[in-house]
Amino acid sequence: MDSNTRQREILTLARAKGSVDVTTLSSELGVSAETVRRDLRSLEEHGLVKRTHGGAYPVESAAYETTLADRTQRQFPQKMRIARAGASLLKGAETVFVDEGFTPQLLAEALPDSRPLTVITSSLTTAVALSTRPNINLIQLGGRVRPGTMAAIGHDCTRMLAALVVDLAFIGANGISREHGLTTPDTLVGEVKAQAVRSAKRRVLISVSRKFGTVSFSRFAEVRDFEAIVTDYGLSSTEAARYGMLGPQVIRV
Repeated sequence: MDSNTRQREILTLARAKGSVDVTTLSSELGVSAETVRRDLRSLEEHGLVKRTHGGAYPVESAAYETTLADRTQRQFPQKMRIARAGASLLKGAETVFVDEGFTPQLLAEALPDSRPLTVITSSLTTAVALSTRPNINLIQLGGRVRPGTMAAIGHDCTRMLAALVVDLAFIGANGISREHGLTTPDTLVGEVKAQAVRSAKRRVLISVSRKFGTVSFSRFAEVRDFEAIVTDYGLSSTEAARYGMLGPQVIRV
């Protein structure tokens, strides 16, 4: 197996499993661990994976994006902590936008029942999760629904959102970079997120640490657009400080 074929196989496995480790790849491909490391370095240089200690995970791009079902299976404890910490930043907000994705859905479920809230979302799964909450006035954005993420996109969605003034938007991203800002693989998804950023008085970014330092296809916001970033301890204190220098408070949980 030549290096190109081997790297394609590694990328296929990473996308199918969510991550790969050097030891397992070395055994399955019949090559040395150092050969696998070289392959991972090459894939990282091409922006296809991001290496971790002992392995790598795939970077989402215009050609590849995880589904909502995939996201529910990965890093659940971290996502739950991020969701709860994000919900604690509600303060006096009465109208809240909740982005598509599993972490935003968990955040929506963590919103308090103690007072009335209007929640606007593009996510069908989030809407279903909130539909029986008596103190929540739920607004489901319309548009074409993407099967993989169960969220609305398109002109109807962005036009409806553009007509609203939102107190607080909770936003997710597929890639977060100090240089390139917040990115997502799909341009239509990016348009919805960008409009949510424009429509909101306050904005909070919620994301697991593995998304930091990666860049996807469609840029929709800058790091400085957010008052706070909520993530997990996988983002080092040094990196957190660097993001904090761009404006937002960085909260690790």
